[in-house]
Amino acid sequence: MSDPPLVAARDLVVRYGATEAVRGISLEVRAGEVVGLIGPDGAGKTSTLRVLAGLQRASGGTARAMGADCWAGRRALHHRLGYLAQRFALYGDLTVDENVRFFALMYGVKGWRERRSRLLELVGLGEFRRRIVDRLSGGMRQKLALACTLIHSPPMLLLDEPTTGVDPVTRREFWRLLAELVGDGLTLLVATPYLDEAERCTRVVLMHEGRVLADRRPADVPALLPGTVVEVTAGERAAATAALESHPAVVDVAVFGTTLHARLEGGGEAAATVGGALAAAGIEAEVRTIRPGLEDAFLYLTRSTATAATPEAP
Repeated sequence: MSDPPLVAARDLVVRYGATEAVRGISLEVRAGEVVGLIGPDGAGKTSTLRVLAGLQRASGGTARAMGADCWAGRRALHHRLGYLAQRFALYGDLTVDENVRFFALMYGVKGWRERRSRLLELVGLGEFRRRIVDRLSGGMRQKLALACTLIHSPPMLLLDEPTTGVDPVTRREFWRLLAELVGDGLTLLVATPYLDEAERCTRVVLMHEGRVLADRRPADVPALLPGTVVEVTAGERAAATAALESHPAVVDVAVFGTTLHARLEGGGEAAATVGGALAAAGIEAEVRTIRPGLEDAFLYLTRSTATAATPEAP
């Protein structure tokens, strides 16, 4: 029989007055997993993490972590989980060393000086130990926040959009650090709006408007998308979009950087007609059938949810 999950939510609901931010979601995270809560702002990611971290009481359903109710056992839970908020409470007028020392003493960590040194070397801040935090870059602050979160050696981290607002190089470095920690046995539940970061997870939970749209391995999510996807490269993108939307086989069209992705009903036969239709409209374009990605699937799932939620006209 498999080990019980480290954290689990069942029919979880979070309300703020009349607003329902989380609408009856269920999820589990087991030891060794890297689970991504993926979704845009307002999806309910932060509310879910706060409940699981014992920082907020659920409005409905259940939330358990380390075998105990997250809210009832929150005092003990805070010493067993690591939680990295979007705006971590670093003290700007203290040095890097002093910030880590504060959290070590707050958690009652024994032998914290040696652990502080190891963590600061791990996150690349060993040479900045005496620097005032207000003089650190955004990426360096995030690395320091990670070190503070790890000082009490939690077996699991909850991270709320840890790479939002940092440059691409820092994002890669931060995920490299997380990969090293996972290799040492750490379990992660990471909320992020970036679909490319989902590829780094062992499992993704796609969220939208407080609901779970999918919960599976990243490689399995595109299989949820029906039909065929073609990529269209055209100089006249607006005209190409209009022509595609009027094509009888095209279900929807989305902009992907400098290209368009059109989802078609049917297979290769339908895809073969798209180039001809664009040429007939006087639009020069390159059309090729592609394997759909996570973003294609997420857009499809969110659109399907919006359509299902829209009442039919009388």
